[in-house]
Amino acid sequence: MKALYKSAFFFLMLLLPLVSHAQKQKSKAQLEKEKKENLNRIKEANRILQQTKVQKEASIGQLNVIQEKISVQKGVISTISREIKLLESGVRETEGIVGELQSDLDNLKEEYATMVYAASKTANSYNKLMFVFAADSFNQMVRRLRYLQQYSEARKKQVEQINKVQTALSDQLRMLESQRQEKRNLLDKQMQENKNLLSLRSQQDSMIQKLSKQEETLKQEVAQRQQAIKKLDNLIADIVREEMARAARAAREEGRATSGSSSKITLTPEAALISSSFAGNKGRLAWPVDRGFISQKFGRHNHPVLKGVVIENRGIDIQTSQGEAARAIFEGKVLTVASVPGMNNIVMVQHGEYFAVYAKLRTVSVTEGQTVKAKDVIGTVYTDANGTTELQFQIWKNNSNLNPESWIRSK
Repeated sequence: MKALYKSAFFFLMLLLPLVSHAQKQKSKAQLEKEKKENLNRIKEANRILQQTKVQKEASIGQLNVIQEKISVQKGVISTISREIKLLESGVRETEGIVGELQSDLDNLKEEYATMVYAASKTANSYNKLMFVFAADSFNQMVRRLRYLQQYSEARKKQVEQINKVQTALSDQLRMLESQRQEKRNLLDKQMQENKNLLSLRSQQDSMIQKLSKQEETLKQEVAQRQQAIKKLDNLIADIVREEMARAARAAREEGRATSGSSSKITLTPEAALISSSFAGNKGRLAWPVDRGFISQKFGRHNHPVLKGVVIENRGIDIQTSQGEAARAIFEGKVLTVASVPGMNNIVMVQHGEYFAVYAKLRTVSVTEGQTVKAKDVIGTVYTDANGTTELQFQIWKNNSNLNPESWIRSK
C-alpha cells in the first residue's frame, strides 16, 4: 500500500501549484493590462503623428511623437519579456508535476500488478473458502474473512487512484502543451516588436537628419520660446506677488494674524483646507488633458536636434490631439486669465498656496474668480503652424517652481 500513501500525499502537494497558478494568473493579467495600455498609447501617438504630418514634413512635434513611440515600444517589449519569463516558470513547474505524476502512476500500476498476481493464486471460490475454513479458531476465521474483504476494497481503491492520477496527468500534459504554444507565440511577437523598434529608431534618425537642415529655423524657435517663457515667468511672479499682498491685506482687515514669512500666502481657513488637500493628493492629481504624452520634461534638457543648445522648462509640455480640452487638475479658483505672446492664452488656477498654470490655450472657457472642480474644462489646447498641439503646464507653491510630473498621476 506504499504507493497509495505516496499518491495521496502527492495530491495534497498539488494544492501548492494551484495557489502558485492563481498568483501567476494575477501576474499575467497585470502584464496583459500593461501591454494593452502601451498599445493604446502607441495608437494615440500614431493619431497625433498623422495630424502633425498634415502641416509639415518634419517638425519637433513629429520627432517628439516618434520618441514617445520608441519609449512605449520599449515598454511593450519589456512586458513581453516578463510574460515569457513568467511562462517559462510555469512550464518548468508543470514539467515537474508531470514527472511526479508519471512516477506516481508507474508505482501505482506496479503495486496493482502485484496485487492482481497475488489474487490470482486464490482466484476461485474454492481456494477462498479453504483459506477461511482452514482457520484454527472462529476468531481467526472472522479475521480472514475481513482480510479478504479489505483486500478486495484495496484493489478497487487502487483502480480509482490510478484513474485519478491518469486524469491529472492528462490535464497537466494539455496545460504543458498550451504553455509551450503560448511561449512560441510570445517569442514570435517579441521578434516582431523588436523589428518595430528598429523601424522607429530608423524613423527617428531620418527625422533628426531632416530637422538638422532647418538649423536656423530651429534656433529662431528656441529664441522665441525663451522669450515667451521669460514673459510668462514675469507674469506669474507678478500675479503671485499681488495675491500675497492681497491676502495679507484681507487678513489684517479681518483681524487674522499675518506673522510669518512674507514669501507665503496668508490663507483663510477654507483656502488652507484646499491647500492641504492639494498637497495630500500629490502624485494622484488629474491630468490637465484626457489624452496625450509628456513631450518635454521639467528642468534643463539638451535640444533634441541642435548641439550645445540647452532648453529650460519651468513645467512640462504635453502633446495631444487637435481640439483637445484642457482640464482643471483639482478644485480651486481661477485667479487669472491672460494672454502672453508665444504662449497664447493662459489660465492660472489657485489651490490655496499652490497655483496651476495652463499655457498655450487656443480658447478659454472660464473667467477670473470662477470656482472649478477637478476635470472641469478650462479651455482648448492651441495647435501651432506645424500642426503640433501642445499644452505648457506648470505648478507653483507660492513663488517656488515645482515639477508637475511629481504631482499628476502616472499614465
